[in-house]
Amino acid sequence: MSDSSSIGAIETRIRELVHDYVGVNGTDAPITPALRPMFHTVVDQALASSEGGKRLRALLTLDAYDVLAGAPDSTQSRSVRTKVLDFACAIEVFQTAALVHDDLIDDSDLRRGKPSAHCALTSFAGARSIGRGLGLMLGDMLATACTLIMEDASTGMVEHRRLVEAFLSMQHDVEVGQVLDLAIERMPLDDPQALAEASLDVFRWKTASYTTIAPLMLAFLASGMTSEAANLHCHAIGLPLGQAFQLADDLLDVTGSSRSTGKPVGGDIREGKRTVLLADAMMLGTAAQRVQLQQLYEQPFRSDAQVHETIALFHDTGAIEHSHERIAKLWSQTQESIEAMGLTAAQSQSLRKACERFLPDFTAER
Repeated sequence: MSDSSSIGAIETRIRELVHDYVGVNGTDAPITPALRPMFHTVVDQALASSEGGKRLRALLTLDAYDVLAGAPDSTQSRSVRTKVLDFACAIEVFQTAALVHDDLIDDSDLRRGKPSAHCALTSFAGARSIGRGLGLMLGDMLATACTLIMEDASTGMVEHRRLVEAFLSMQHDVEVGQVLDLAIERMPLDDPQALAEASLDVFRWKTASYTTIAPLMLAFLASGMTSEAANLHCHAIGLPLGQAFQLADDLLDVTGSSRSTGKPVGGDIREGKRTVLLADAMMLGTAAQRVQLQQLYEQPFRSDAQVHETIALFHDTGAIEHSHERIAKLWSQTQESIEAMGLTAAQSQSLRKACERFLPDFTAER
């Protein structure tokens, strides 16, 4: 597994696919000349928003397929591998669509260290309402594009219908997850156990569904695994891995830096987001610390000083360490599920290494 060469191929193919599926194919004739500059700006932003990222989802799709299918040794198998690359890129294009919408919902100014899509489009349009509207439509265009990419790439394959159904199911799960993510923000803070359980459930719908479960599902189906077996194994491996990945991401929000994340440190705290980390801090903290946290989160916004105060409470209550323990437990479940597949030792090791990319700070041997 060569990350650098694989990522290069993924980046190149994503640019080609976004250009072909988001733009107007063939000619601009149907678009009135006076309106073309704004349309071209939106297409350019689709390309810009699609750049960067670790491509973890695409890499997992390709590596999981390679583990089961082996090296392409014929024209037919190389053709299938090319299709799987497009599956992998379709997931990444979907992620871009989700992030564009996510930044609109959260009113985030930055994404991967650059202005978020709606902010960049607002600068071009000169009006916030138009910029936000363009951002909304950009997310929709990318969501449509990724579906068409998946449909076209899987055409002619034995599992064509099941592959498309799995991809559409992934999209539906993320949409449900986004609704639940907004619903959780209305939860009171007087039952931290319920908040932790609800947050982990959101991770299943909003994160694991397209981050780990769908990449495995598409790879397993493309390799010839039955639908029943693919569904069983992708959930057993992908669900705990996706939840652990989101827990690690939430930790990075309070222990990382803007340079490493491309977003302001403590962004979730500033937004007042209900997280597992917050729930753990309230469960583990003293009565005084719980009151302090509740007062901080009940305010309409939190200053820089209050963000640092909250981070200190996460440390002092033991919530940070408890998140590490949660991640370790979930990672153990993923490893056990890989072993349960009955693969060869070499295959199991390769699949485990592909999954380790999601938790580099938690799976390295100590």
